[in-house]
Amino acid sequence: MSEKIVIYSRLRARRVEGTAGDVIPWLDTDTMSHSILYIRGGNRMALMTIGQVSEMLGVSARMLRYDEKEGLVRSMHRENYAYRVYDEDAVRRIRQIVLLRRLQMPLKRIRVIMDGSAREAAGMVQEQIADMERNLASMGTIRTALERLRELLGEADSPADRAWERVLGDMAGLLALERYKLNGSALCPISEKEKQIRIVLLPPCTVASFRYFGENPEEKVGSVMDRFIRGEGLYEKKPDSRLFGFNPADGEGDDRSYSYENWVTIPEDLEVPAPLAKKRFAGGLYAAYAIRFPDFQEWEFLKSWAKNNDRYRARPWEDGAGDPEGCLEEHYNWVYSAHGGWPRNGIDGSVDLLLPIQPK
Repeated sequence: MSEKIVIYSRLRARRVEGTAGDVIPWLDTDTMSHSILYIRGGNRMALMTIGQVSEMLGVSARMLRYDEKEGLVRSMHRENYAYRVYDEDAVRRIRQIVLLRRLQMPLKRIRVIMDGSAREAAGMVQEQIADMERNLASMGTIRTALERLRELLGEADSPADRAWERVLGDMAGLLALERYKLNGSALCPISEKEKQIRIVLLPPCTVASFRYFGENPEEKVGSVMDRFIRGEGLYEKKPDSRLFGFNPADGEGDDRSYSYENWVTIPEDLEVPAPLAKKRFAGGLYAAYAIRFPDFQEWEFLKSWAKNNDRYRARPWEDGAGDPEGCLEEHYNWVYSAHGGWPRNGIDGSVDLLLPIQPK
């Protein structure tokens, strides 16, 4: 006989009974945080969909899929139910991973902390602290340089005074070194994040595109693009080739099946074999923000910046140019790495989030 689960939400004053393991469609963020869960005669358990977990923790569903692909978390698949679901243990583990990411832990350290011994986990935390201390020391050097510059400006007769200009030249070398010492391990306040947004003009270009609808579309699309790039010797023909990706406007399916599309820039006269298609990208003005993969929840930050910016606003979507809002993701060094067969000692890639904008 199946155990019965009873969920009572103090917030909604709502009670539901069902079989242990049933998906509760109305179990949203507020309900989850104000609920009492029981299983009669058994263990405590309720299941949440990927969308509910994403909303509750403020992370993207794409990040959750990536963590599952990397083996950090596991979802369950219910028969005749299209969505990934997570049990209580999985949600607890996801919470821990999200916390570690917000502490700017890299993936390799998160993996050890989650799956290693307590001693190994403590070692990873100590390494993170050491990184932050190095960053703080670098920031201290920059602060000292700024204070000295303030003094020199106060003593100078004019901004063209050569006395402080020589010292400024000396500082430039120091600050260049400090720039390379700094890494992404330090926590970054919003004001500092806004300074990292760049305004870029993407030129018009010809692209080879491939779209796939189904489970794990990023992998399927990436595999097709990888074969195309290597088969065509694209890097040799166009060393400045760039790769973009996005979820198309028709990409809404269930939780396991959705669309993803890649564009790779190509020479205008290059013939594109099926199943790829040749397209023309009009380019345009974009706000660019670099992220660590897979921190795609930063889209919300970038869109909020555009909404509140004094000089720019989001540009209306143009059919065929990116996702439903015209957004693109540029994957740096992807074409070069594919050309080289993805060497273990290859160049690290990064991702730019690209939001179409226009002057106000």
